[in-house]
Amino acid sequence: MTNPRRTVVGNISLSLDGRVNGPGGDFDMSWIVPHAATPVTLDHMIRVTAPATTVLLGRKNYQGFGGYWPTVADDESAPEQSRQFSRWLNAVEKVVFSSTLEHAGWQNSWITASDPATAVKELRGQPGGDIIVLASASVIRALLAADELDRLSITLCPELVGGGTPLFDTTLVPGSWTLVDSTPGESGTLCLLYDRQRG
Repeated sequence: MTNPRRTVVGNISLSLDGRVNGPGGDFDMSWIVPHAATPVTLDHMIRVTAPATTVLLGRKNYQGFGGYWPTVADDESAPEQSRQFSRWLNAVEKVVFSSTLEHAGWQNSWITASDPATAVKELRGQPGGDIIVLASASVIRALLAADELDRLSITLCPELVGGGTPLFDTTLVPGSWTLVDSTPGESGTLCLLYDRQRG
C-alpha cells in the first residue's frame, strides 16, 4: 500500500533553453553560479526540501554534494540558509542510484542498483515525509518517464547556454501540471512549483 503523504519532488535548476548543464558536459555549471545563492533561491530551497525525509541522488551528484555540503553546517561564514540546508542534508536518508559505487561514506546514505521508479514505489510504502530528487536530471527524467513524480520544483535561470543536456526528452509521459507557486528572484530567476494533475 502506498503512503499518499509521501510526495515525490524533483528539484532542479534549468536554463531558459531547458538545459541542466552547458555544452562543456556534466560539470559545465558556471551559468548557474550567479543565481544559486541569492536570498530568494536559498529560501525556495529550504521551503521545498524541509518536508522531505528522503533524498534521491545519482552517483555524480552524491559525490559532488558529499564533497561540499557536510561541513557547511559548521561554517560560520556561510549564509544561515546554507547552514540549515547542510544540517538537513546530513540528517536525512540519502538513496544513491549507482551500479559502480561500492561505498557510501556520508552518514545516512545507502546505495541501490535499482531503477528510480522501482525504488520510489518501495519508498512510498514506507513511513516518512516527502521524497525529493536533488539536481539529478537522470533520476528526475526516469521518474517522469514512469509517471512517479508528483511535484516539479524548477529554478529557472535567465541564461541561454546553447547546448548541454536537456531535462525533458521524448521518453516522458504526457500529462498536465498545475502551477502552485511562482517566486521571482533578485537575479532574474523564477522559482516555480508545479504539481502533477492526476485523476
